[in-house]
Amino acid sequence: MKWLTLISFIVLLSSARSRNLQRTARDADHKSPIAHRFKDLKEETFKAVTMITFAQYLQRCSYDGLSKLVKDVVDLAQQCVANEDAPGCTKPVPTIILDEICQVDKLRDSYGDMADCCGKADPERNQCFLSFKVHHPDFIEPYVRPSADVICQEYKDQRVQLMGQFIYTVARRNPFLHAPMILSLAVEYENALKTCCAESDVGACLGAKVQQIEIMKKRAKTTDQKLQDECKMLSKFGERTFQASKLARMSQKYPKAPFGEIVKMVQEVKNAYRECCEGDMVDCLDDWSELMASVCSKDNVLSSKAKPCCELPTVERIMCIIKADFDEKPDNLPSLVEKYVQDKEVCKSYEGNHDAFLSEFIYEYSRRHPELSTQLIMRITKGYETLLDKCCKTDNPAACYGNAVEELNKHVKEAEDLVKTNCEMYNTHGEEEFLKGILVRYTKKMPQVSTETLFEIGKKMTAVGHDCCNAPEERRMSCSENNLNVVINEMCSRQESNPINDQVAQCCNEIYSNRRPCFTAMGIDTKYVPQPFDPMMFNFDDKMCSAPPAEREAGQMKLLINLIKRKPQMTEEQLKTIADGFSAMMAKCCKQSDIDSCLGEE
Repeated sequence: MKWLTLISFIVLLSSARSRNLQRTARDADHKSPIAHRFKDLKEETFKAVTMITFAQYLQRCSYDGLSKLVKDVVDLAQQCVANEDAPGCTKPVPTIILDEICQVDKLRDSYGDMADCCGKADPERNQCFLSFKVHHPDFIEPYVRPSADVICQEYKDQRVQLMGQFIYTVARRNPFLHAPMILSLAVEYENALKTCCAESDVGACLGAKVQQIEIMKKRAKTTDQKLQDECKMLSKFGERTFQASKLARMSQKYPKAPFGEIVKMVQEVKNAYRECCEGDMVDCLDDWSELMASVCSKDNVLSSKAKPCCELPTVERIMCIIKADFDEKPDNLPSLVEKYVQDKEVCKSYEGNHDAFLSEFIYEYSRRHPELSTQLIMRITKGYETLLDKCCKTDNPAACYGNAVEELNKHVKEAEDLVKTNCEMYNTHGEEEFLKGILVRYTKKMPQVSTETLFEIGKKMTAVGHDCCNAPEERRMSCSENNLNVVINEMCSRQESNPINDQVAQCCNEIYSNRRPCFTAMGIDTKYVPQPFDPMMFNFDDKMCSAPPAEREAGQMKLLINLIKRKPQMTEEQLKTIADGFSAMMAKCCKQSDIDSCLGEE
């Protein structure tokens, strides 16, 4: 029973407890947190992650300017390693970082109201600084890559500065990307330089490697959005929801691991995420490093898939273990029906330790179902919880919850049917028709959203269809919902800053796991009143014939969106009639010498 007590304690931890108290508990054996982190990470990595932290807060500062701040922090760390009682050594690392920022000369001249953050006490000061991070900093000039021979000479003569510049460049452009991902990009970049600078045709080699790194950067952008979603989950929905999500995911990934080990890991992951989400990249990286060291010390208990990763250096090890496949689930796992449905004492176990009981249910259910998304597992758990809350108050609870399997399988069927329908449409009709279908549905749901944004949302959802409908059958459902959730959460972030409509607000305020089904079920916004007619919304010119195919398709899709915005109640038949007429017009006019006159006449 000790693990039931532990999980109950963990799940019920108050999210209001300050991060300083949590950090103090974790650093109890270390008088100086900065000395502890410096010794753990070693000087070069400590410098790199400190540069990441400063570059993400002070996005307008030059590399040389930030290098001076990094040097100040490193000098203090070295002093504290030598003498943990030295002045400033007992401060938390984030406090040291923010104190340095607040001492920057003319901070207000460069950053305006952000300088007011310095008048606040921690942790409010940090939250204030986080609010001033610019997600897409248009004030940063596009990166211009030097010639191959210049890069190789600089790598040979000034490796530390070159790598520091790379880290600085990535960090200031991606102010919310977590340190392990940025450092993994730096490792890939350095590996490319090591390989290519020894080749006879350095330019060709680097060109190929740069393409690989660009692909990694795109993946990093996707990862960045997912990480921000998880940070939002932690802050908006609290630790209980976050830990339930991680418990489901880790139970799927390490199905052979004992419940107690998974519980401990969930708590450690939550701590690491909290540091990362609060911009504390030094503690973030060190916490992930310690967590992966713990995984590697128990690879025979947790997963055989982690073992090859454990031979790698710190940064590569972190990313390798995170990306590792799920372990195979144990053979002959018993059915859960006997314990959670047929047992007449279910209510006694449930009421005796509610959260612990549900946590073990998540663990047992998840390790048996690696094909399901974490959100679906959370909906199933919530459905089971709701059923027990109702049934355990009746005179005959066992009879009441006896149909639990049928009730919970409704959630699975809804998700399965959605994936089946969407993938059949994608595979049968192709990407263009799939995109049209999404644009029609979502323009009707939220016609207030700009044409550009609706097109962007449609493209992202189509990309989910491309990735997930081409995935193996057993991964489609998890792939679809996990990735759709990222797009939906992005819409909800827009809703917070620029309210869309009442039904979007309702779905965004749903419990975390119910957001996707809510958006799927959302109907036409009947309260919407179209804007006064603007002829420019339907501007036909010769570019519709002469533009490159991708640009031509985008133009046509935006016309479709604008048409739906004018008539959201339009039926499929009406829409098809108009679409057929449009296609006939384009086929006719694009063959004419005077395209504009033809389009105007038609």
